Amino acid sequence: MEIPENIQQQLNQFQQLQQQAQAVTMQIQNVEVQIQETEKALEELKKTDENTDVFKQAGTLLIKVEYADALAETEEKLETLQLRKQTMARQEERVMKKLEEMQATIQAAMQGMGQ
Repeated sequence: MEIPENIQQQLNQFQQLQQQAQAVTMQIQNVEVQIQETEKALEELKKTDENTDVFKQAGTLLIKVEYADALAETEEKLETLQLRKQTMARQEERVMKKLEEMQATIQAAMQGMGQ
């Protein structure tokens, strides 16, 4: 039995949404790694004395920066990453909800066909 065009389109959209969900999940994992690295850098920075020379990476170079600037920049980076993670988590939640809705719709349509 052949699948009607409208159900086939829904299946295609469902697959695209699954791919989008996977991409968002991978992005969240990437941001989580960046958060962990930034937290570790911040922890190490806070362990050092304010008079210690601090360097930051700029491409292939290390550039000397003021301790206070490095601390502020690292804290800001951490905050930005955490906000990005929250935004992505909300996006992931919306995509997963849409996937569940589409799955229910497709299953109902398929059952209506007697499959």
